Amino acid sequence: MITLLEAAKPFTKIFSGIRISTRPDYIDDEVLEVLKKYNVTSIELGAQSMDDFVLKANNRGHNSYDVIKASKLIKKYNFSFGLQMMTGLYSSTYEKDIYTAQKFIELKPNTVRIYPTVIMKETELANLYLSGKFVPYTLEQSVDLCSRLILVFEKADIKIIRLGLHYSESLVKNSLANNYHPAFKELCESRIFYNSFIEKTNSVDKSKTFTAYINEKSLSKFYGQKKCNLNCFKEMGYTFETKFDNTLGKYDLYIK
Repeated sequence: MITLLEAAKPFTKIFSGIRISTRPDYIDDEVLEVLKKYNVTSIELGAQSMDDFVLKANNRGHNSYDVIKASKLIKKYNFSFGLQMMTGLYSSTYEKDIYTAQKFIELKPNTVRIYPTVIMKETELANLYLSGKFVPYTLEQSVDLCSRLILVFEKADIKIIRLGLHYSESLVKNSLANNYHPAFKELCESRIFYNSFIEKTNSVDKSKTFTAYINEKSLSKFYGQKKCNLNCFKEMGYTFETKFDNTLGKYDLYIK
């Protein structure tokens, strides 16, 4: 650890600080004192889940208490603090993933990252999948869940700094289950607007034209990837125009 920090030390004069990611069970006072000395400013914990059964089933090697303990210590030392979660792990469920998000919110991190589980070939997870013991979320299920999680963290004023895995040819070539998408966040944000539109137009007379108001910056999210939302709304028989109200939040929508 110190060797790596020494290598980064000369660059702290150029950048504002160092961000690291580590395991929850690797954090203690001694480690934090060293990190503070080397101008580490942000620490992210690979918590993945707050359900102990899920953590044990996936051989994570730590439990939820380790996450809570490490989180409190990091905040005590005044580091910027982030938590990372994986949705759709072996033995997890929608309810357990939402539970993890709620437990994250209680710990009040500055940021979160959400990574839907991707099964890589020649891993223990791949063996469980190929044997039929692990049925992963479909892409559709992951989008549905994570679109909800976006709103949960948004309401708690916790910033999501990553949603979905970075694209790489190796990831696509060596993954199983066909549930990875390179524009995952975009799909989730589009789903938020799709759900909101359907909810708000449930009692609208389809024979009449109405106006949908959104923030100008949210137009592409509202229309959806390749205008999939817009096309769906038209197929449902809705006739409307889109106008901007920049007092609205990025996921807000109202009908008039």
